[in-house]
Amino acid sequence: MPFHFRSPDRALFLLIIALLGTLAASPLGAQSSAEEIATLIESYRNDRRGPYRGIFWFCSDGSQRAARDPCPNDDKAHQHADYRPEIKQLMRRDHLFFGQILADTKYDDFWDAAHDHSRLKQYQLNNYLVAVDNGWILEQARYYRGAFQVEDEEEWGRAFFRWLLAKDDVLRENFYLIVQAARDIPHRGDTDLNQRIRAVSKEIADKYPAFMDLRIKIHGRPEGADAGAVEAFIEQHAQELESRRLATPARQLVTDIRTAYGGSDLDNISELLKELPREDSLRARLADFVERQQRQENGENDISRLTAAADLTLQIRRDLVTQSRRPLDRLRLIDVLNELSDLIFRAAVNWEAETAREQMEKICYLGEAATGTGFIELWEYEAALANIADPGYQYIWPEMMTAYLDNARRFVEWGTATNRVTYGEVVERYAEFEPKALGFLDDQIRSSVLLPLGQAVGELGDWLARNTDSGNRLMDIEAQAQARGLNPGYARGILHLIEGAPDGVEVNNRDIFAFSRPPADLKPVGGILTVSEGNMVSHVQLLARNLGIPNAVLTDRQFEQLKPYDGQEVFYAVSNAGSVVMKPVSEMSETEKNLFAVRERSQEKIRVPVDRIDLGTRDVLKLSEVNSKDSGVRSGPKAANLGQLKQLFPENVVNGLVIPFGIFREHLDQQMPGQPAGVSYWEFLNSRFARAAEMESSGATPAEVERYTLAQLATLREAIGQIRIEDKLIAQLREGFRQQFGGGLGQVPVFLRSDTNMEDLDEFTGAGLNKTVFNVVAEDAIIQGIKEVWASPYTERSYRWRQRYLLNPENVFPSILIIPSVDVEYSGVMITKGVSTGHDDDITVAFSRGAGGAVDGQAAEAYLLDHTGRFILQAPARERMHRRLPASGGSVMEAASFDQAILSRENLVELYALGQKVEEIMPKAPGVKTEGPFDVELGFKDDKIWLFQIRPFVENDNAQRSEYLQSISPPKREGVYIDLSSKLKAGEE
Repeated sequence: MPFHFRSPDRALFLLIIALLGTLAASPLGAQSSAEEIATLIESYRNDRRGPYRGIFWFCSDGSQRAARDPCPNDDKAHQHADYRPEIKQLMRRDHLFFGQILADTKYDDFWDAAHDHSRLKQYQLNNYLVAVDNGWILEQARYYRGAFQVEDEEEWGRAFFRWLLAKDDVLRENFYLIVQAARDIPHRGDTDLNQRIRAVSKEIADKYPAFMDLRIKIHGRPEGADAGAVEAFIEQHAQELESRRLATPARQLVTDIRTAYGGSDLDNISELLKELPREDSLRARLADFVERQQRQENGENDISRLTAAADLTLQIRRDLVTQSRRPLDRLRLIDVLNELSDLIFRAAVNWEAETAREQMEKICYLGEAATGTGFIELWEYEAALANIADPGYQYIWPEMMTAYLDNARRFVEWGTATNRVTYGEVVERYAEFEPKALGFLDDQIRSSVLLPLGQAVGELGDWLARNTDSGNRLMDIEAQAQARGLNPGYARGILHLIEGAPDGVEVNNRDIFAFSRPPADLKPVGGILTVSEGNMVSHVQLLARNLGIPNAVLTDRQFEQLKPYDGQEVFYAVSNAGSVVMKPVSEMSETEKNLFAVRERSQEKIRVPVDRIDLGTRDVLKLSEVNSKDSGVRSGPKAANLGQLKQLFPENVVNGLVIPFGIFREHLDQQMPGQPAGVSYWEFLNSRFARAAEMESSGATPAEVERYTLAQLATLREAIGQIRIEDKLIAQLREGFRQQFGGGLGQVPVFLRSDTNMEDLDEFTGAGLNKTVFNVVAEDAIIQGIKEVWASPYTERSYRWRQRYLLNPENVFPSILIIPSVDVEYSGVMITKGVSTGHDDDITVAFSRGAGGAVDGQAAEAYLLDHTGRFILQAPARERMHRRLPASGGSVMEAASFDQAILSRENLVELYALGQKVEEIMPKAPGVKTEGPFDVELGFKDDKIWLFQIRPFVENDNAQRSEYLQSISPPKREGVYIDLSSKLKAGEE
């Protein structure tokens, strides 16, 4: 029988066919473009079937039958919609899941562990988009009768959680995700009230067909918002409903929907408790809580209710991850946890703390609730509790109060980071074709206990600012005191707000960039702000400190409030005490304007020393043959310092080989491909830099000089990739591998680390500017890696950082340090100074799991090991994936949960002792010109420390000493105390 279409349907059909053809024509394995997906979604929004091709019976034997042809003798069969072919193709090829129907979905496929639970997270994100965007892809299909059967969806949800929660470790490792999933996956059961809702809605629709769309929605995906929709329908159709005697049932339907789906109350908790076994250790305590709170009419004592509920959330979480229970009992307690979370959310609004000390009590209890509901890990809470608890004093020093507030801010940041790392990747993928997805992360936070916690911390910060002066003047945004500076400096430029992943964002060294996520890698910028700092000792952070680039941390809310200023020219400064100032350039003072006039007249740059360089050493060196005296002479500082470390810490440093500057220089005498006969690499390099100097002296603009230079460097880089490695070098490497590494070239996995003569100068650190080739084994891969490392100083990013600071960036020579790979379990950076406190006797450490930890900008686990013997957790790790180094070469990314700390107490004790030893030994070592502090790269394998590098920790002295930056720091006041019993709100008596 031929199909017949009305005109609009036919046009839509043809559009979908065209899109399907486009998707099918894409290269095998290639993902669909964002434009294709967006167009497909838009086409389904206007289709009454949405992403579905029709209603079918799904039989238990796997077969599928038409809607009017039920599966014979099959009481396990389900009837629901099936996806269109192009939707199935998106599932297979793009791993995108739109309009998911749970019934008949395999549990393991939905849990999707191989893709970090992406399919489950997409289900939640789809629900959000449906709620906030008029149904989104289901705009018309919400009313597609039979597409969803709520009883089948709920039955599936219970079975899914029964399957999932039977796994002993799943709650411990994925607590936050599962608690949030329990809010979205239907499973609470088909109560009498649910049945009545469906029966009444069917009765109204049968007698008055105009109600049919709402009836289908209520039957398919009921929610609390349906009550408002029914109310609106009653108002619009009052006369017809009265005439058909349906007004009273419709009003009762509104009441029933609100009762069933209207949110949390004590009755809901009571109902859940009835299903818990009487012998369950938590049942009596929860029942006592409900009874006590029900005696307080209308929630008269919200403080008592919040504190008791917060205690319960933490107790439930601890019990869930430590006590054995049946899967459905675990699910009921998770439901109770979500009910308590909603109760706390509402009670927090009514707890208006009168004094600062009461606000600190409120913060402590809300922090407990944030832990109980999964935003904070249990071990993190235990580590942070002393820092956010009521100090027990009426009077306190301003410095102590500032430290308390910093710790409370960080606690909130940890919670928002949990949400971001859990859902961020899925949100960013969707944002490519549906920008509204970006609101999901904020929605998750603003409907959770983190919202009142963040508000409480902000109010306390405002109180402290009024009583002390934080020095912050950040436009006109709220909660000024919540911003905190990391690196001192000042800048003037256009403000750019970057949402989502920062990768690929085009930056420049004039403007100021605010990132919703900290970048792992960055070209020079004028100034940086981040919603979370990543970690204080990443390469980006170290370069920022080194160059005096102002850097500060904001809250998510402050980032949103800065959006009206995106694209405007601003003045931005961070003091060495952490004060943050940002204002439109029109409001700059004369002093602030003069900062840039002085800067333009006097740019302090340094010269790479070349008078000592030895280009005549043209043999591969053993690491044991070099020391600090060779730094900038035969090799860069990495090899020279590591060779010296091998002598100072022989048990903690691997053997190694060094390809000195001279071998690189020798290879540059070869004919350069693509150039006239007789033009070597060396001649090309020098002639191009000479030409750039001529352009500059003849009046060319800096931009013109830079464009020319970068183009020439790209040519050079490509040619170095084709350079012929001399036979002598290969022979020496083969011998060196046998002697130093115990295996032949091509048998031992190694790292190749670029090591130039412009790194770690007294005034500049080149941390992270050049290439490291990870864990290569094959001989041809090592040879190719040597070429890549030699070419890396001529990348655009490396050149631009050097150009900003060096007078002679052309005089850069790379050596190469070759060391055997150590598959460390966790690795990171130690600074023998308190980076956040400025105390020389403190130590800062930041570690991530796997290799390359912390230095590449990961959200690392960071501690302040202070001079009083305290080990203060400043940030937990929030990187789901980490790099391991198999013996076969290359690297693999492995997932990790956050339920356990990376560093043990014993590790921290060992690191503190090592830091003291470094401070004692290094200043006495030959060639070391500083008393400290030092920047140490290291890792742990089987609880043994392996040292990879120690170098001076370089900060920008001009930024630290700047009179202006000192002037915007709040003055220190000796002998001043703050009264914590003073009123929290301004203007209160």
